[in-house]
Amino acid sequence: MPYAHAYAPTEPARDEVDVMPGTTLLEFGAPWCGFCIRAQPLVEAALMRRPGIRHIKVEDGKGRPLGRSFRVKLWPTLVLLQDGGEVARSVRPARASEVDTLFATLADAR
Repeated sequence: MPYAHAYAPTEPARDEVDVMPGTTLLEFGAPWCGFCIRAQPLVEAALMRRPGIRHIKVEDGKGRPLGRSFRVKLWPTLVLLQDGGEVARSVRPARASEVDTLFATLADAR
């Protein structure tokens, strides 16, 4: 599944996320956030090297239930899920190595 260029128009419910099969990358942020904009090439490159990972960009903000359920405080926050359970996260990644470390946890978990 390819890199999601746009934020989802509606966020999935937490109970939907908790039962998603396979590997999912939830990306919490906002389209106007400078940190989020700078992280996009890093996230896109990492996902291009890992086909088959579902990518959901969630526009986060005050009162958004999905972000609050994952205790998101800074953007972007990348939450890596395996079969609906969190296996790793990265907050404000600024280097490709930080995003790659996030995905390395998948190999460690096997």
